[in-house]
Amino acid sequence: MAGIDLHSTAFGDHSMIPRRYSLEGENLSPPLDWSGVPGEATELALLCEDPDAPSGTFVHWLVTGIDPHSGGLGAGETRPGSHPHRNGFGEQGWGGPLPPVGDAAHRYLFRLYALPAPVSLPDDATAADAHRVLDEQQLASGTLVGLYRR
Repeated sequence: MAGIDLHSTAFGDHSMIPRRYSLEGENLSPPLDWSGVPGEATELALLCEDPDAPSGTFVHWLVTGIDPHSGGLGAGETRPGSHPHRNGFGEQGWGGPLPPVGDAAHRYLFRLYALPAPVSLPDDATAADAHRVLDEQQLASGTLVGLYRR
């Protein structure tokens, strides 16, 4: 399976996410760029999760219906036609990092999936729900890991 190159101009892979993109800052979704999306993809889905959250894997961002030809998202941007789902905070769209004070840096896994057909996920999909559908149907995927600590 081919891989998608996913990166951000705001932070490098396995590097600290700037405060601006956290709930302590401006709570903007970070800018993301990608390449290597297979030509047969009809939509992209983006999942950002914190597997280090005390209550279990926490969804910070889940967006489906992203145009596979878009090439990326600017900071705080939502693409027309895409569908932002509810995050673990109960709000639509991005919910930035806010790990417990004093915890070691948490990992924030940004995963972009290229899909052969539109997917249907409930608005309040958990990370497990998303993985069940996206991991099975993907043509390709790419991962970027950001870190955040308070």
